[in-house]
Amino acid sequence: MGFGSYDESEQENQEYDTDLDGEDGVSTEESTHEGDVEYEFTASNDELLNKLEDIKENT
Repeated sequence: MGFGSYDESEQENQEYDTDLDGEDGVSTEESTHEGDVEYEFTASNDELLNKLEDIKENT
């Protein structure tokens, strides 16, 4: 077999670890946020557009 090719029979015989005991995961309740987030923009639309153009030119 050449580089990048694979044997389809190998794909069928793969074993997956599906033993989910709940100890390895992250608790979603752990990082909850109750409250509000407010943003105050101090730059004008023109300033923001100019900054965006600068970023595009440098990438």
